[in-house]
Formats: sequence, structure tokens, C-alpha cells
Amino acid sequence: MRDISWITYVMLILASYRLTHLIVFDKITEFIRKPFMKKVKVETNHGIETKEVPKGMFGYLLKCYWCAGVWSAIFLGGGYLLFPRVTFVIILIFSIAGGQSIIETFVGVNIKKVDYYAELEKKK
Repeated sequence: MRDISWITYVMLILASYRLTHLIVFDKITEFIRKPFMKKVKVETNHGIETKEVPKGMFGYLLKCYWCAGVWSAIFLGGGYLLFPRVTFVIILIFSIAGGQSIIETFVGVNIKKVDYYAELEKKK
């Protein structure tokens, strides 16, 4: 077994986070999820809405971020242990993107808060 430094471990976490988000949520990978999903009508408090749900187990694995997170961790962690040089490049790219997306989310939320409080001040 290899010793993994703390920085590599953090990079693996960030890379797994970003890969999971890419699989489950991002528009660019919708074409992968689409064949395994179906649309159903659901009655809510706001009326009848169309919701996208998995057709089967594979669709569920692509739509569930807990499940996709485990597979991302297995793919990246296992890949790093078996083929460290090749996989490290992938981990580096995904970890940079993962860190950036976390920062962007934090900044975006705070910008929305500032805009919200500015609108409240205007109303007073």
C-alpha cells in the first residue's frame, strides 16, 4: 500500500467532489443521464409538476450524489493507487476545479446576500 500525503488526500477529496458533481448535476453530462431517466407527473402544493426520476438502478446511481460519490472515490482513489502518474493529472485538474467551485459557491451565496440586504435597504 502507498503512503498518501495529506495534500494528495485533500486533492483526492476535491477531485472526487468535482467528478461527482459533474456526473450528477452538470448540464454537460446530461446526455449520459438522460437515457436512464423518465419524466413523471407529481402533485405538489403548487399543482402538478413534472419530475425527472431514474428508470432503474443505473439511473439511480447516476442521479444519487451519495452513490456517484462512492464510485468517483473508487475510480480516483483506486486509479491513483494503481496508476499514480497518469491519474495524478486527472486528480490535479478535478481538484483545482473542485476547489474553484466551492469558492465560487461561497462567493455567489454571499453576493446574493449582499444584493438581498441592499434591496431591503432600498425599501426602507
